[in-house]
Amino acid sequence: MNRAPETAAAKRVLPPKPVAAAIVALSFTLLLYLVELVDVILPGDLDQGGIHSRALSGLDGVLFAPVLHAGWSHLFANTVPVLVFSFLAMAAGIGRFALVTAIIWVVSGLGVWLVGPSDGVTVGASGLAFGWLAYLLVRGLFNRAAGQILVAVVLLGVWSGMLAGLLPGNPGVSWQGHVFGALAGVLAAWLTTRRSRKTVPGNLEG
Repeated sequence: MNRAPETAAAKRVLPPKPVAAAIVALSFTLLLYLVELVDVILPGDLDQGGIHSRALSGLDGVLFAPVLHAGWSHLFANTVPVLVFSFLAMAAGIGRFALVTAIIWVVSGLGVWLVGPSDGVTVGASGLAFGWLAYLLVRGLFNRAAGQILVAVVLLGVWSGMLAGLLPGNPGVSWQGHVFGALAGVLAAWLTTRRSRKTVPGNLEG
């Protein structure tokens, strides 16, 4: 039985081009810091461009919310997870990472827009972080890859405290963004795994 070439790539643990992956992860993180710096310097409030739940005028916040943060402490809290999870999520290549990120970005944002609090604005990259973490935790199961499952166990051990963010009741924390980010990460893992399991045309499973 011959599988498509990308099947083997989907089971990698680390990015095939670690330097390029590190540059992408660092560049995105630097973008977050640049946006926050601009928000501090300018007289306006960029955070108002976040997600205003169930308001048509706030739907465009789905696109902008992940790069906005409610202060430096909020951004600092997201920095290490964003760096680590985004880097590891590039194990199947930057193209696959872009697809996974797009799914998480849109699904988590729409979820917040649908069920988030109507008395505030939701911003932050934590939805992405939870999505990448969930993707990394379940991709090994979908891919039947022992190495990825081992990485998932290590990540779960190190960042198990993040799971508390999935529960409501923490003031100022968007548990909706975390939950929908995690669900989007599982969805992204399932969708990309299905794609990886396609056989090469002309070959038969047996």
